[in-house]
Amino acid sequence: MNLKELSQTLGLSQTTVSRALNGYPEVSEATRRRVHEAAEQHGYRPNARARSLATGQSMAIGHVLPVSTQTELVNPIFADFLAGASETYSAAGYNILLTMVADRDETETYKTMAAEHTVDGVIVHAPRVEDERIELLTRLGIPFVVHGRSSRVTQDYSWLDINNKGAFRRAADLLMDLGHQRIALLNGNAGLDFATRRRAGFVAALEERGIAPDESLIRHGDMTETYGYTSAAEMLRRPDSPTAFLVSSVIPAYGVRRAIEDAGLRLGRDVSVVTHDDVLSYFGSGNSIPGFTSVRSPVREAGRQAAEMLLARIADPETGPEHRLLEAELTVGLSTGPAPLA
Repeated sequence: MNLKELSQTLGLSQTTVSRALNGYPEVSEATRRRVHEAAEQHGYRPNARARSLATGQSMAIGHVLPVSTQTELVNPIFADFLAGASETYSAAGYNILLTMVADRDETETYKTMAAEHTVDGVIVHAPRVEDERIELLTRLGIPFVVHGRSSRVTQDYSWLDINNKGAFRRAADLLMDLGHQRIALLNGNAGLDFATRRRAGFVAALEERGIAPDESLIRHGDMTETYGYTSAAEMLRRPDSPTAFLVSSVIPAYGVRRAIEDAGLRLGRDVSVVTHDDVLSYFGSGNSIPGFTSVRSPVREAGRQAAEMLLARIADPETGPEHRLLEAELTVGLSTGPAPLA
């Protein structure tokens, strides 16, 4: 079915149908919904090149990934986020422009995108505590949504984030309720905002129980399986080894589990582990009973929602910044148990 046939089916002009499909604000919400439902029912897909010529838009969304130091961006968690975003882009007729660059080239990449109009908007990933990209994109006039937040940026901007501080506070509380007092934190890179918030939640929970955080049990680094293994193996060799680990991703959590087994200890009996994001589309942690106790964040749903926010800003640039804070769900699995007796 082409645009003319869809318009005739709906009894609307081709202009109205086109504007409804392209998200123009002057089309009523009822009409927009009716047009999208009919397009879905009849399998209509707008021609991306024709839309680009008609609207002056590129019909592409940019995802720029600095990969030289922040390797967690190319793990399965990012892939799940991108999969969710892709569902939203595809339904709206947009494509993804995925660009992987060295850290030093990221600024120039955004400037080139703005000068050449290769994208209609971008998603900013892994924001730092003080992130210069937010001011840059605002100055360049590119619509953007930040996946996360930047604590020290004072200007208002659109973001979607997980309540990282609250999630790690709850996770630490669970471990202390089980009697654990020597708890290690294996976190992401220290300069990243989410890692700062997770550390703050962890420390606040300990201090509230009168436990002084042991800095030697707090690590920051790229969230790889090897990072989890080497950090846990070193800590478990200590005479005052931790009885529990709180881990910022399921990838290093598997490394922690390997280190526990290599030390001749039992996961959930001798050493407990709580991880973040243990359920991914192609990387499950267990069956009916989860293998890991975890604070689960809706990674794929976050991708969908961030994409929706960005497309809304592209459709109506005059709307103010939007903020969404998603909560993580604490799920108890097989990796936690009471602290062992001294």
